[in-house]
Amino acid sequence: MRTPGAASATPPAPYAIAEPLQVTPQGPWHTVRRELADTGSVVVFARLEDWLSDWQPDTGLDSALPGLLGRDWERFTAMTNPDVRARFLATRLLLKYTAGAVLEARPADIDLAYKPGGRPYLRGCDQVDISLSHTADLLVVGITRRGWIGVDAELTSRQLRGSAVERQICTPYETQMLDRTGDQRRNTALVRLWTLKEAYSKAIGQGLRFRFTEFGFAPGARRVQVLRPDGTPGTGDEWSFRTWTVAGQYTVSVALVDLGFDNAADVAAQTMLDEGMVDALLRQPPRRRADRREEVSGAR
Repeated sequence: MRTPGAASATPPAPYAIAEPLQVTPQGPWHTVRRELADTGSVVVFARLEDWLSDWQPDTGLDSALPGLLGRDWERFTAMTNPDVRARFLATRLLLKYTAGAVLEARPADIDLAYKPGGRPYLRGCDQVDISLSHTADLLVVGITRRGWIGVDAELTSRQLRGSAVERQICTPYETQMLDRTGDQRRNTALVRLWTLKEAYSKAIGQGLRFRFTEFGFAPGARRVQVLRPDGTPGTGDEWSFRTWTVAGQYTVSVALVDLGFDNAADVAAQTMLDEGMVDALLRQPPRRRADRREEVSGAR
């Protein structure tokens, strides 16, 4: 379901991403899949507790976690901090359920892997890109079939004005523009800039390795685009950006680049991949060649 408090801060654009959908393990996954089919991208958000309640020891479901987490199980069991363990579990479950919904596969069959630097990706599904963010008790996942996506979330009330962070993230042009705003508007604008920069850095696969003083955005601009430090345009129309207020207290931003991928709406794993690859990626034992020959001969 969408929350009444989710408000867009930028005007719609071609292939614009709709406001984030709130999801639990029960869904609504059909809505997630339909939105991705309609627009090519979808952003979902969730509350931390909604993704942990079903996996407590007294529910009897925790025995399914090793198979569900897959290669992340060993990493999960090695964690000793309860809060870190809980957040890791909830985010991986949300990633797998969301990917499973759009690929029409079981969450346990999704093979989640990581690029250098820790960025998650779906092994064997290069046409689908994913991004993850979390802060406090909010979890956010973005997924697209159009190119690359990055998402970021932050408490809107986080105080950045006058902090060392402000000096480390702003270009000269951004500082000049921010100086024209009032104190409270300045902090709100800084939080928005922070999430936009995080989202863009994730989309291009750089994360915090790309210094935030080397690119920027225009605070309050109706058309959001990446700017050089002097304020001149740094990207073209292939990039789209959106920012929302979610659940009344979080700022969530998304960056999306359209790489011109096939616009086919069907991204089900069985459609995107050949039969042998599906068997391998979804961990289903491949059928013997003789069995397949028998099926072919029986179909004639």
